[in-house]
Amino acid sequence: MATDPRRLAGIAFLTVDGVNYMLQGDLEYQVSRVSRDTLVGQDKVHGFSEKPVAGHISGTLRDSAGLSLADINAMTNVTVIIELANGKTVIGRNMWAVDVQAVKTMEATFEVKWESESVEEA
Repeated sequence: MATDPRRLAGIAFLTVDGVNYMLQGDLEYQVSRVSRDTLVGQDKVHGFSEKPVAGHISGTLRDSAGLSLADINAMTNVTVIIELANGKTVIGRNMWAVDVQAVKTMEATFEVKWESESVEEA
């Protein structure tokens, strides 16, 4: 997607294993590898602890006649790719769907979140 360097947000596309999905909004991604917590004693700050975290890609998708929520829920070992308005591409490999998806019928939308050890910006 060719971009104007001034365009920072807006248009986005989402595919899962090469299949395009209608993205309604609320697209989010996390590439972080670790979470840190500050360790404070009664006398001073002692340092920090560190533990691994899963990366994720999530968003609100639009339901359609050809889409199966059961298929979304059953997703494991999928590649999720998002293309952002600023020209950035984010790739999640070996991802699995988490949580339970439920359609809001007024707008035909549902939230989905995939997690994985590997989410990277390209």
